[in-house]
Amino acid sequence: MNTHSHAQGCLLIALARQAIASEFDEPDAALPHPDWLDQPGAVFVTLTRNGELRGCIGSLEAQRTLIDDVQSNARAAAFKDPRFPPLSRDELPVTRVEVSLLSPAQPMRFSGESDALAQLRPGIDGVILEHGWHRATFLPQVWEQLPEPRQFMAHLKRKAGLAADFWADDLRLATYQVEKFKKEAT
Repeated sequence: MNTHSHAQGCLLIALARQAIASEFDEPDAALPHPDWLDQPGAVFVTLTRNGELRGCIGSLEAQRTLIDDVQSNARAAAFKDPRFPPLSRDELPVTRVEVSLLSPAQPMRFSGESDALAQLRPGIDGVILEHGWHRATFLPQVWEQLPEPRQFMAHLKRKAGLAADFWADDLRLATYQVEKFKKEAT
């Protein structure tokens, strides 16, 4: 995975925060636009307030430019995450914005659930689970709350709408890693 500098991470955070602020008709600050922002990229934007999740929306695959993905997912996390009411103008200054830049997903090969669990790297791997029309992902950051692979997978299955103990031979798993950038609320 390409590593991005602290300055690049700060720019991604600024772009995400600016995309949200623009919905409140706040003036845009002039931000640099280096060429790497025009490369394909996939990000998740996570919003937290007082340590609690406030919104999280993202892309699993790079299907648009990095700048478009950051801005679109920032607005979606703030205003379209169905788990939360839209972010208010008053909340923005006290909301932490985190941008996770995803590596391309790599399909896993495994002989059963125990084999799949043994391959997972807690704290490193994000996981995509797919079975039929059921699909869910957990970013690597979720390992902080669910550090044991069996528990992590059970919660991921529930997120996908499956039973925690569900397993099928045609279940698909893929892993990815992230570069995580965050800025605390001001």
